Amino acid sequence: MKRSLQALAVLLLLGIAKMPLEQAATREFRATGLLSEPMDLGMRENLSQMGFAAALGGLRSLVATITYLQAYHEWENVNWAKVDSLLQLTTSLQPGYANYWDDASWQMAYNAASYYLYDEKLQPMVRGRLYEEHVRRGIAILKEGLRYLPDEARLWNSLAEIYERRSHEPELAAQAYLEVFRISRNNRYRRFAAYQYAQSARPEFWSKAYDILHEAYQDPRQRTPSLIDTLKTLEDKLGIPTMKRIPDARRSMEVAPTELGPIR
Repeated sequence: MKRSLQALAVLLLLGIAKMPLEQAATREFRATGLLSEPMDLGMRENLSQMGFAAALGGLRSLVATITYLQAYHEWENVNWAKVDSLLQLTTSLQPGYANYWDDASWQMAYNAASYYLYDEKLQPMVRGRLYEEHVRRGIAILKEGLRYLPDEARLWNSLAEIYERRSHEPELAAQAYLEVFRISRNNRYRRFAAYQYAQSARPEFWSKAYDILHEAYQDPRQRTPSLIDTLKTLEDKLGIPTMKRIPDARRSMEVAPTELGPIR
C-alpha cells in the first residue's frame, strides 16, 4: 500500500512538472495554426450532443462542413434566420476559413436583403427596413471575420463592395479598398478607392481622390475614359487652375478656330 502511494505521488509530481511544458507547446501549436483554439462552451446549445463531442474531439472542420450544408438547405427553404444561425455556428467552428465568412455575409447582405426588398407582400417601409437590417448584418459578419483574418484581402474586398453597392457609403468603401491595396499591392484597388472618394460629399475626400487618380494618369496605359472623366470632374470641384489641369481637360476647354471660312 505504501509503495502504491509513493508511485502515485511520483506520477503526480511528474504531471505537475511537465504541465508548463505542455502548456507552452499548446500555445505554440495554436499560434502556428496546428491546433485550434478551445471551443466556447456556449456553442453547445447550438450543436447536437454528437456534434459537440466531435468538435471537442478535434473534428471541428467536419462539423463546420455539416452545418454549412445545413445552412444551404435552409436557404432553399428561404429560412433566413436559420441560415444566419447555422452560418454563424459554422464560422464559430472554423473562424480561420475566409470562405465561410464571405458566404455568410453574402447570404445576408445580398440574398436575404434582396428577398425582403422585393417581397410585395410587405409594406414598402417594412421592406426597406428589413433590407437595411440584413445589409448591416452582412457588414457585421465581415467585420467579425476580419478580427480573425485582418490580412484577408478577399474579406476586405467583399466589405468594400457592400459599402459601395448595398449601403452606398463611399468613404467606407474607399477605406476598405485601400486595405485590399495594402495587402495585395494591386494598384487597381487604390484606383477603386479613389473613385469612391470622388463620390463623397466632403471636399477633403475629393483631394484624396484627385491625388491618387492624378498619379495614375501619369502612366498613359491608365488613362481610361472613366479616369479622365473623373479627374475632369474633380478639377472642376476643386477649382484647379486651367493651366494645372490634365492635358485632356485643357484640350476639351479650348475652342478650335474654324478653318472653313464663312459659309456662302
